[in-house]
Parts: sequence; C-alpha cells; structure tokens
Amino acid sequence: MTYLADSLLEGAAFLAGGLLGYGVWRWKERQLLEALELRSKAITENAQRDAESITRQAKVQANEEILRIKTELEQTYAARRQELLELEQRLNHRDSLINRQLEGLVAQEKSLHEQQNQLREKEDSVVTTRHDLAVQVQACRDRLVQIAHLSEATAKEQLLREVEQQTLREAGDLSRNILDTARSKAENEARRIISVAIQRYAGDHAFETTTATITLPNEEIKGRIIGREGRNIRAFEANTGVTVLIDDTPNAVVLSSFDPVRRQIAYEAMQSLILDGRIHPTRIEEVVCKVKADIEAAIIRAGEEAVFKTGLPPMPQELVKLLGRLKFRYSFSQNILDHSIEVAHLAGMMAAELGLDVAIAKRSGLLHDIGKAVNHEVEGAHAIVGADFIKRYGENDAVVNGVASHHGEVPATFPYGVLVSAADAISASRPGARSETMTTYIKRLEDLERIGLSFNGVEKCFAVQAGRELRLMVLPDQINDEQSYSLARNVARKIEEDLQYPGQIRVTVIRETRCVEFAK
Repeated sequence: MTYLADSLLEGAAFLAGGLLGYGVWRWKERQLLEALELRSKAITENAQRDAESITRQAKVQANEEILRIKTELEQTYAARRQELLELEQRLNHRDSLINRQLEGLVAQEKSLHEQQNQLREKEDSVVTTRHDLAVQVQACRDRLVQIAHLSEATAKEQLLREVEQQTLREAGDLSRNILDTARSKAENEARRIISVAIQRYAGDHAFETTTATITLPNEEIKGRIIGREGRNIRAFEANTGVTVLIDDTPNAVVLSSFDPVRRQIAYEAMQSLILDGRIHPTRIEEVVCKVKADIEAAIIRAGEEAVFKTGLPPMPQELVKLLGRLKFRYSFSQNILDHSIEVAHLAGMMAAELGLDVAIAKRSGLLHDIGKAVNHEVEGAHAIVGADFIKRYGENDAVVNGVASHHGEVPATFPYGVLVSAADAISASRPGARSETMTTYIKRLEDLERIGLSFNGVEKCFAVQAGRELRLMVLPDQINDEQSYSLARNVARKIEEDLQYPGQIRVTVIRETRCVEFAK
C-alpha cells in the first residue's frame, strides 16, 4: 500500500509540474506575441512617417523642377522670339536690298537694250560701208590691172616672192645681229651662256666591256679549270655569277658578265687559282670568298678617296660604296669614277665663277653618275635612278635635282643641274677622254653625212675632224647667203635630235659662186 501511495504521489506531482510548465509556456508565448505586435505597430508607424516625409520631399523637388523647367522654357521662348525678331529684320533688309538690285537690273536692261539698238544701227552702217569699200577696191584692182598689164594672180605671186625674200634677208640680218651682239657682250653674258648654252651638247654614252680574258701559262691548266665532268667550272660560276667560256683559243679563258664587280671578282679569283694550282670546288669557294672581301674593302676605299679628293664632308656608307663600284665601270674607255671626280671639280669651278654654292655643285657632280652602279638592279635612266637613291639618304633637293636633270630627263629647277650637264660634257669631250670602236665611229660619220644631204640645196657633205665638224657644200643658185645661216641652224638642230655623241659638232655651210668668162 505504501508503494502504491508513493506512485500516486509521484504521478500527481509529475502532472502538476507538466500543467505548471504548460501554463508558463503559454504565458511567455502571449508576452512574445504582444511584444511582436507592439514592434510591428511601431515599424508601421515609422514607415508611415517616412513615407509621408518622402512624399513631402518629392512634392517639394517636383515643384522646384517644375519651376526650373518653366524658367528655362520662358528663357528659351524669349531667345527664340529675339532670334525670330532679328531674322525678320534681316529678311526685311534683304527684301529691300533685292528690290534695289531689281530696280538696278531693270535700269541696266533698259540701257543694254538701247545699246543693242545703237550697235545694230552701227552694224548696218559698217556693212554698208564695207560693201562700198569692196566695190571701190575692186574698181582700183581693175584699174591697176589695166595700167600694169598684169593679172591679179601674177601680181600677188611677185609681191609674195618679194616679201619672202625681204623676210629672209631681215631674218638673216636679225640672226647675225643677235649673234654679233652676243659675242660683243660675251664678257658680261658669260655666266648665263655657260649655264644655258653648253648643256645642249651634253649626251649620255654608255659602252661597257662585258668580258675579261685570262692568259693561261699552258694548255694543261685548262683541264684543271674544267675539272672532272666540268664540276670546277660549275662551282666557279655558282660562286661568282660569271660565265666561264673555254673555246679553242690557245692559252686563254674568257669570263663574261654584265656586272663589272662580279667580273673583277671572278678575274682575280681565277688568277689566284691559276697561281695556286689547287683547283677544286672547296678551294674555289674559299678563294672567291676571300677575293669578295678584298674587293668590298677596295670599293669602300675607292669611294672614300673620291670624296676626299673633291674636298667634301663624309657621306653615308651606302653612297660611298656605290661610288666605289663606279671604279669598275667604263664609258667609252673612260673610268666613270675618275670622270665623276673630274665633273665635280669642273662644276665646283663654274659654281665659283657664278657665285653659287661650290659644295653643292661638287656634290652634284660627284654623284651625277651614281645611278650607273645600280642600274642593273633598278630599271630606269641612270640619272633618275641615282637621284631617287641619294634622296633616300637625305641629300637636299638641289643635289637631287642636279643629279636627275643632268641629262634632261627632268627639268632643272636649280642651276646645279645645268652646271653638272656642262661639266659632264666638258669631261667627256676633252681630247683623249673617250674612245669608241671603229664600227661606232664609221656609223656616226655616215649618220652625219646622211643628215646633211637630207636638206634641199645641199650638193656635197663631208664629216671631218673625226666627226667633230660637218661641212656642207650648197648650190649657190638655190641657197643664198641669208638662207645659209638658217640651213646651218636647222642641220645642227637635226643632229641634236637624231644623234648621240660626246662633245659638240660644228656645222659649216660653204656657198661658193664662180663666174667664168673667156676672153677671145
């Protein structure tokens, strides 16, 4: 019984504790709900106050923006009204101006109409007067025909013949007077004449040796040069770019190439191989490389010596190298590098006489043929090619134009082109400067005589003094003294247009009248 009573007491206590805990939990839950409700209400009230504040601020800002926009619109409308007012004033002014111009045009049109009427009346009067004059002229002609017993055509022919003869005489006299005046004023006009006249005789001639012959000590060396199945020749040609010609000519080998530098390298390499005696592809490659290095050094030394001889400041390395390459080029047996140095000195002396820049003249003269060192690589006339090349290396316009214009491919915008042209002609035409083959020489003489005989009235023609003078024998009954001067000028002009020649050619017209009578 005691155990049962204890169990009942524990169950009652546990139930009472559960009911008490439930009651406490429900109380706390109500307290929490009330707190949440109060907090929610406070948040709602704050949100309402914030919304009302934001609404008030938005209304204030909206009112300010409306006021600003209204102010801007009013200002814009005021500006537009002012512009419209000014535009209206300008239009009114333009209308008044147009009205005045229209009134002036109406007045001018009225005046022009009156002038047209006056001109028409004058034209009718002129036509009438011209008709009357034509009638009077015809009457005078008929009267002259009756008096002179000559027809109009015959009289016109005689008059034209007399006018032609008189004109020719006056032209000849004028020509002689001009020449005499030029000679009498030669001392004062020398500077202009030497710059303008002598350039007519500057011509471009290029004749280069394309082969080099090497003498062999014996015929045995030919076989060693050829090698087994021609391998030595192939190796030599591959390393030098030069064609090796071996024919039946005893003790001789010919090297052929249009490039003089390559030909010189091949020549010296072949000489070294013959002296050494060891000829095989490996040795050929070694010797050619060594000779190439020596030639390159010699080219640079030659270019530097040329610049030093002319007294010019140092030039870019590429220009010096191209100048050195000219040492291996020849024109009519004249070395082009020596010719360029000579042209530089001549141009410098003439520039000093003319009061021009001597350094620019010398520089133009030294570089005038530099295009011949690159014309196998770039197409075009050597003067144009050289001018383009030196322009890339910073040469000034006067030097570039002096090089480009010394053969007349482009006009000379500076006087240095004329000086270089004249110096080039002087250097090329001095005795012993150049030589030409017999075939070229004979062809030039034949062309000179052919040109001389192509003119009417020429009986005989002779090219004398190695082609430096052309003498024309004319028929005296067809060519008079005045016409002889014109014939000489025309022949000289024809030679300049058709032929290329170094120096100058004198044209001499000889007119001889022989009167023969017999005394019986």
